[in-house]
Amino acid sequence: MSWRQFVMKLDALDENAVEAIFMDCGASSVTLSDGGDDPVLEPGPGETPLWADTTITGLFPPDVDFDQLQLCLLSGLAIQSLPAHRIEELEDRVWEREWLKDFGPMQFGRRLWICPTGSQVAEPDAVVVHLDPGLAFGTGTHATTDMCLAWLDGIDLNGRSMLDYGSGSGVLAIAALKLGCARATAMDIDPQAVIATRQNAVDNAVDANLVVLGTPDEIQGEFDVVVANILAGPLAQFAESITLTLRQGGMLTLSGVLCEQADEVMAAYEPWIEFEAPVFKEQDGQVWSRLTGRKRASTT
Repeated sequence: MSWRQFVMKLDALDENAVEAIFMDCGASSVTLSDGGDDPVLEPGPGETPLWADTTITGLFPPDVDFDQLQLCLLSGLAIQSLPAHRIEELEDRVWEREWLKDFGPMQFGRRLWICPTGSQVAEPDAVVVHLDPGLAFGTGTHATTDMCLAWLDGIDLNGRSMLDYGSGSGVLAIAALKLGCARATAMDIDPQAVIATRQNAVDNAVDANLVVLGTPDEIQGEFDVVVANILAGPLAQFAESITLTLRQGGMLTLSGVLCEQADEVMAAYEPWIEFEAPVFKEQDGQVWSRLTGRKRASTT
């Protein structure tokens, strides 16, 4: 059947309240997108990343009553008028898969692949993580995630424990488990990321060995491998607490760091970590770093 969508500027409205009204009025899906040209590169700790100019779109069946939808929005949000909005008619497609058309299987390192649900990889020794893009960050398409995945593919994870600090979609923890890690913990302060990670773990049949947490205070014990793919500010700010999660001799990888920020971030960890030479990767005119090292045998 054909579909119709209601597209509206979010402005100062609560995205959760708008989404709930869309769903109550029959929306099949709700998405948030950048209404301008203002990518979110470094959200602060505790913030849910949204754009300054956010557009919310509800996908509806053709018989939806948009007049009633607008009345519900006005009443439910207690506002006099709606932000700029429009109604679009859409031809019949499988919309839940349509937006994945440019996202195909991607290889990282020698054997690790990230694939959208339903895709297959012909390589006989391929280790496949099935993952669809979503609101939570991290499908492997960004240079920072790319470098972390390639690094995980190149180390021996068999029987080890791993912490994914700032997990986004959980792709790094899930990949580590698929590569032989015995147990993993994924932590992210964004509730959307926690939900996405749990579902992705189920979809990849690794949920029995993955603990998903919503705050750093919930992290318990020490890990053989710690990966923190967040960004330079939080990495430097939480250097000591991140290092405390790593056992002596354990491996640490930090990413989300621009090349000009690498020295500053490594300096924050210098009392505890002996770093290798940074690895750099360029994407869209920016050069990102991966910083890898081991926890010193003595940190006194």
